[in-house]
Amino acid sequence: MITAAVLKGVSEDLNVRDDIEIAPPGPGEAKVKIVASGVCHSDLSVQNGTIPLPPPIVLGHEGAGIVEEVGEGVTSVAPGDHVVLSFVPACGSCYYCDRGQGFLCEQSAMAAAGGMLDGTTRLTLDGEPLRQMAMCGTFGNYAIVPEISLVKIDDDVDLRLAALIGCGVLTGVGAALNTANIRPGDTVAVVGCGGVGLNVIQGAKIAGATTIIAIDMFESKLKMAEQFGATDLVKADEVDAVTKVMELSGGRGADVAFEVIGLGPTIEQTINMTRNGGEAVLVGVPRMDVMLNLNAAFTFLYLAKTVKGCWYGSANVREDVPKLIQLYKEGKLKLEELVSREIGVDGVNEAFTAMQQGEVARSLILHSH
Repeated sequence: MITAAVLKGVSEDLNVRDDIEIAPPGPGEAKVKIVASGVCHSDLSVQNGTIPLPPPIVLGHEGAGIVEEVGEGVTSVAPGDHVVLSFVPACGSCYYCDRGQGFLCEQSAMAAAGGMLDGTTRLTLDGEPLRQMAMCGTFGNYAIVPEISLVKIDDDVDLRLAALIGCGVLTGVGAALNTANIRPGDTVAVVGCGGVGLNVIQGAKIAGATTIIAIDMFESKLKMAEQFGATDLVKADEVDAVTKVMELSGGRGADVAFEVIGLGPTIEQTINMTRNGGEAVLVGVPRMDVMLNLNAAFTFLYLAKTVKGCWYGSANVREDVPKLIQLYKEGKLKLEELVSREIGVDGVNEAFTAMQQGEVARSLILHSH
């Protein structure tokens, strides 16, 4: 039996159950003892229906742990290995993986169903199949995970902090280092300074941006943004963000602007605050029905702006996870500072509330075993 936070219906609170049955790992799978899991906005997006995953489901996709058992054919990890879980599997051999776009791996489509790669589940609750978010389910203290969703790391890396790399850090820092083309001396704007936005900010700093404009409606988030490298703070409910970015950039706009919320109006703002010939990078996850109202001729043709989608920080996890760990060891990447609260799994609903109120960068679940 394992203990996990289960979503039984859209917009319902998560229920912690300690009577979940777990099957052994199948071929190409591993059983992982989850040590820590970040509480990410994408978990909240499943809970509120923005990301349509079918309940009942164990949420959580940002985590790290220790391999306990492996299934037939598993060769890249072994019992005792410390691992970061990747919510986007990377098979290493499909069309996209071969082209250095592991974040688009063709195997990732299976994650939308909440089962394993073969479409079946390894968890059972009340005699019924129980799904796992993104084939991870890190809100449980154990998980069966495909081998291609695991990245082995050195044993000396604190698993509490390694957990954060699997989504928030990789997405945010990756957006700045992989997706965008930030040059030393650039002006960067970041719209939305939650957990991922803070990582975009520190990624922009690592890339060499000298002016980093943080934009948010929460004073608490702006204070955190300053700690992570923002040079200018814009409270979006007090001033017009586009006008302020223009003012801070000599009237031109940001060389690169990031939207890290996923709302139509803020996406449009982000594109409008980007300079002619600059880049707007869309990182936030919008609802499926969000549409944009833009003048195509002026935005994309005459003004030569580029709009880029950023999925999972455009990451190749087996290369980027070790790079991020090395940046942390060199003192260039903040991880400890991202942890606002450490909680047990029974505190997950309160963590969702704290996230919505802008109180935290990350709440970190530490599992008991």
